[in-house]
Amino acid sequence: MALRVVFAEDNFLVREGISALLTEADDIELVETVAAPDALLRAVAVHRPDAVLTDIRMPPTFTAEGIDAAKRIRAEHPSTGVVVLSQYVEEDYVFDLLSEGVAGLGYLLKERVSQLDEVVRALHDVARGGSVLDPRVVEGLLTRKAQESRSPLLRLTDREREVLQEMAAGRSNAATSKALFMSERAVEKHISAIFQKLGLTDESDVNRRVMAVLAFLDATGGPAGR
Repeated sequence: MALRVVFAEDNFLVREGISALLTEADDIELVETVAAPDALLRAVAVHRPDAVLTDIRMPPTFTAEGIDAAKRIRAEHPSTGVVVLSQYVEEDYVFDLLSEGVAGLGYLLKERVSQLDEVVRALHDVARGGSVLDPRVVEGLLTRKAQESRSPLLRLTDREREVLQEMAAGRSNAATSKALFMSERAVEKHISAIFQKLGLTDESDVNRRVMAVLAFLDATGGPAGR
């Protein structure tokens, strides 16, 4: 069964272009496209889609309307996943988006839209309650945390940091092993070491692939730690 998706983007040309790409995916049913946050919330209430794809910057202020809408959608329609699109790596927006929980949320750069398979995979992941972060966003978070003198990331080896980046970007163990040219068993050992060093527990109701981001939030005193 096709994944039912609502798409929100205020720029007409971008909206039409991405909509055209989404309609090319056999397993995506684009049920409505909208241009503003209020229209997005109405469309979700009417269609009850499996997933939403939305731009961050929309009217009226063109700041974080997409994030506000994403958090409201997750609160009011927990069965609907949301992937937020951003033109740039904006770490504060990532913290804001994930401040109340990571399940069913994704953050991708708009440059990924041309890679339709990745966008479709992200939509399916959030629809299942998983989480997805753009690899460049994860890289920025890792760099930011590595600059913190008390960062637990400083305890990780270079290889563990590479595995952590793949995990937080939403990669499976199999995909990580291929990307880093190591066995899946080696990946599992690195993951075990990472969670031990970061003081994280394996909770079944939380997506392990973004547990590192939760650690970042706690360590930096970001929105979730205030």
